[in-house]
Amino acid sequence: MGGSAAAAAPPPAWMAAGARRWLEEAGVAFDGSDRRAFNALPLAGTRVSLAGGGRAVCSLRVTAELTDGEGNWHPGAIAAAADDVCAAAIMSVEGIIKVSVHYDISYFSPAKLHEEVELDGRVVEQKGKMTAVTVEIRKKDSGELVAIGRQWMSTTRPKKDQASSKL
Repeated sequence: MGGSAAAAAPPPAWMAAGARRWLEEAGVAFDGSDRRAFNALPLAGTRVSLAGGGRAVCSLRVTAELTDGEGNWHPGAIAAAADDVCAAAIMSVEGIIKVSVHYDISYFSPAKLHEEVELDGRVVEQKGKMTAVTVEIRKKDSGELVAIGRQWMSTTRPKKDQASSKL
């Protein structure tokens, strides 16, 4: 990750645990409340293999609800799942969910109904309230690239461990 030249202390363990739980429980709110209507569908059946240190890796099987008329994983569902994985990667080191302020996704090959895919999200840079993240989505069996997403995400809320500034 870019940003500060000084070595920072590792983030508290609760941040990685919160990111894992958020993905596994299909976007359950960080405070434990059940506000997951939007995130529940694209993350349904997610299996998390890593959540911590600015990275979130999970896999899921494409379900019928997430496909288009030709049986392909719908591009909107791909984008929503990618966004969630990027948010979890950030949560694992910052302890908060951020919102996308710039999102770019490129699609390379379709994933079909019942195909298993892996999403690998990584924090690549932090600048103030802004965090840059990337996600690669690949077919689990072949490793074929499905999509790559790049995002800048931000928040207007301070991190939990930051004192408020008078500036």
